[in-house]
Amino acid sequence: MADSAFFCTLSHEGVLAVRGSDASKFLQGQLTCNLNYLSDTRASLGARCTQKGRMQSSFRILLEGDGVVMAMASELLEPQLADLKKYAVFSKSRLTDESAAWVRFGLADADAALAALGLDVPVETDSVVRHNGLIAIRVSPGRTELWASADQAQSLTEKLSPTLAQGTLNDWLLGQVRAGIGQVMPGTRELFIPQMLNLQAVGGVSFKKGCYTGQEIVARMQYLGKLKRRLYRLQLGTSELPEPGTALFSPTHGSSIGEVVIAAHAGQGIELLAVLQAEAVDSADLHLGALEGPALHLLDLPYQLDRDLEIQR
Repeated sequence: MADSAFFCTLSHEGVLAVRGSDASKFLQGQLTCNLNYLSDTRASLGARCTQKGRMQSSFRILLEGDGVVMAMASELLEPQLADLKKYAVFSKSRLTDESAAWVRFGLADADAALAALGLDVPVETDSVVRHNGLIAIRVSPGRTELWASADQAQSLTEKLSPTLAQGTLNDWLLGQVRAGIGQVMPGTRELFIPQMLNLQAVGGVSFKKGCYTGQEIVARMQYLGKLKRRLYRLQLGTSELPEPGTALFSPTHGSSIGEVVIAAHAGQGIELLAVLQAEAVDSADLHLGALEGPALHLLDLPYQLDRDLEIQR
């Protein structure tokens, strides 16, 4: 299914809204992405870090109404909301959980179906198109998120079903794995800095925006440090899906050398994203869960890391 046109409901994520006259100003000092780059036609990936640069959440953010909305793993929404509220006390902004107000679909290879809804989505990643209360966001080549008010869930399903197969959340997540887009999940909260998820390579970190929570650590890693752990795509020949945060091992090193980020079933096996020590990857002897666990095999990512390009964002 992941290799053909389909749609599915994105039931694994919630929506955090920040609204009010100070919404963008407030968030500019909290998030890794540059709020000034957002527009009615452009969204972004981003993250919220601790003072030590560890990601509490990662999300997709877009302008909406009198503020912004952010889609993130559902289990992270309440703790992230609570933490942000502590810093918004003196800001003219309102932070709420708007998950129940929205329905979100993931669509693959579905440009014709979107066009029938009046949404001609550009091919460029992060492009946004709006029409009659619908919002479409190109999240990677061939993959689009469709946002709408919750009361449109049934009517949209009926409109999409005649031309698109109804897929599963696994199909969507497999596309995310293949796009090389990592995501903070409950099991990996405050475990990674943004560069470990290659977030700077997919537009989720701005090095020109100025200060934000954790910025000093993130910037130092980009300009002065040598990143020793980063995101890789791998293949696993088993059928049991590993949870985010599951340890990976290398007999060559004799210890844990990384953690699973997200994983999805792919045919008879599994494809996953994991943060790994770069020197351990060179040994090509990687195992899941234990030194003698199932073997992992490296796969290509669809982008290259380019420090000079990344620091221009």
